[in-house]
Amino acid sequence: MTASHYEYDVLVVGAGHAGTEAALAASRLGARCCLLTTNLDTVGQMSCNPAIGGVAKGQIVREVDALGGIMGQAIDATGIQFRLLNRRKGPAMHSPRAQADKKAYQQFVKWQVEQQENLDLRQEAVDDLLTENQNGRTRIVGVSVAGGARYHARAVLLTTGTFLRALMHTGETKTEGGRAGEGTTRGISGALERLGFRTARFKTGTPPRLNGRTIDFAATELQPGDEDPQAFSFLTERLEVEQLPCFIAHTNEKVHELIRENLHRAPMYSGQIAGSGPRYCPSIEDKVVRFADKDRHQLFLEPEGRSTHEIYVNGISTSLPRDVQDRMFRLIPGLERAQIMRYGYAVEYDFCPPEQLRPTLETQQVDGLYFAGQINGTTGYEEAAAQGLLAGANAALRLKNAEPLLLSREQSYIGVLIDDLVTCGVDEPYRMFTSRAEYRLLLRQDNADRRLTPLAASCGLVGSDRAERVIAKETAIEQVKLTLATERKDGAPLEKSLRRAGTSWADVAREHPSLERVPEEIARQVEYDVKYAPYVERQSVEVERQQRLAAKGIPDNFDYQSIGPLRHEAKEKLSLLRPASLAQAGRISGITPADLALLLVHLEGRKA
Repeated sequence: MTASHYEYDVLVVGAGHAGTEAALAASRLGARCCLLTTNLDTVGQMSCNPAIGGVAKGQIVREVDALGGIMGQAIDATGIQFRLLNRRKGPAMHSPRAQADKKAYQQFVKWQVEQQENLDLRQEAVDDLLTENQNGRTRIVGVSVAGGARYHARAVLLTTGTFLRALMHTGETKTEGGRAGEGTTRGISGALERLGFRTARFKTGTPPRLNGRTIDFAATELQPGDEDPQAFSFLTERLEVEQLPCFIAHTNEKVHELIRENLHRAPMYSGQIAGSGPRYCPSIEDKVVRFADKDRHQLFLEPEGRSTHEIYVNGISTSLPRDVQDRMFRLIPGLERAQIMRYGYAVEYDFCPPEQLRPTLETQQVDGLYFAGQINGTTGYEEAAAQGLLAGANAALRLKNAEPLLLSREQSYIGVLIDDLVTCGVDEPYRMFTSRAEYRLLLRQDNADRRLTPLAASCGLVGSDRAERVIAKETAIEQVKLTLATERKDGAPLEKSLRRAGTSWADVAREHPSLERVPEEIARQVEYDVKYAPYVERQSVEVERQQRLAAKGIPDNFDYQSIGPLRHEAKEKLSLLRPASLAQAGRISGITPADLALLLVHLEGRKA
């Protein structure tokens, strides 16, 4: 090693939610890893909302935890308010969400990175990618950083967030940077385009932050946390936390009129921003235009920590000029005297359309190069963490010549996320919803450890202690199920009684004294397993059909042009996306059953 040359197995560029999970996963699998970031003070930082989880996102966090990731432990340790969303709906819709102490969360993550074996953390600005040609293929061999130093590695993961050629907009004012107070990264975008990658532009926004001392909370609606806060990590036995309240305010017609009068000064409407933004998380300008019939919109006032008065105003993301933001709040009940501590802004940035990826998140264009997080056109801390964990694990597994970690749609929300990205691509920043998962009865947040921890243990992502915990849990569940199947009430098994609509676990437990001693976690799993068994069985039939299709693997170098009768559009899409299986090919937009039939015939070596 010289002063300007460093050797590692894996390099991770970017230390947000994707980068930290990627580096930790690769390191746990034994790879010598280096995590490079332009600012050590922002490792694991929450750039926008100080919250983790939410509808479908909470399921992802539980899955990340089941696979050995740290996001669940981080929010359990630093959360200031916990809520289980959709409690009145079925368990497949239950989604945990928590407000975080923003600084404490970031410090927790940084500390985990700093103490991880096989992992070095460096403050460096990467300005180029180093590649070479091997047997006709382009392969990544490292990166160069500002100042001329070079880091060499057999795998490189880009988790650059919103920093690629990033531009921030507040009204007519434009500032280079991917986050307030920080700069942009230009060299990486140029390097990617030089290597033949397609890039495009997306935008995202963030709302203003207010000084809580200047808010009249008496004029708002109180939103407390749950009385029985639910943990995210399966390692957290019990949450003992003093919760802070959130509050709800509302816009009104006067606010909407002010916004309409100033739309010509909003970057998205003036043409100043060309990139697409997320439909599901629109700016307040978008809400006023798209939902013109609504006379008010909810605003959630969320504290950013225990040691700050800063309040995040969820629901009013905006890039309107500063003077309009000032006037806007003076028209909102409870916020008339509120002082803005940070003004809202929009960020426009480069991303790489994710059809250029393999299901392992390795790029098709360059061997050993992986993408995770917003560079893939996604948004959200949770989606980023999931991609980072998978990319980091697969990079390390590839270096060991081990089988990759591939999650299917019936196994996890993470599997749905990855498959959606590499198969369908994106036309707006992607976020997860429960509606995207066709097997969501199987993919509940409460059973993520039963689904994924054995798989994580088999490839080395978690230790034997976690695997043994799940084995013990499964044994206890089966013992209780046996009791329900053998013990009877009025001649019928207790299992049948539990399956009746309106019958709870407590009702059945009263009929058999030993059931009252069953731990709550085990009882909940048994109740869900028994009540939803008929529905799960029906979904399992469809899962088996999809697995048969998935078993028909497609070679990576398969020549679709050789299938004469195949439609030109199908040849183009299949050649571009390179599906790994017949099942994945069938999910590509525009691919018909007739196309699949032709493909199957050729895969089996028969004549049409």
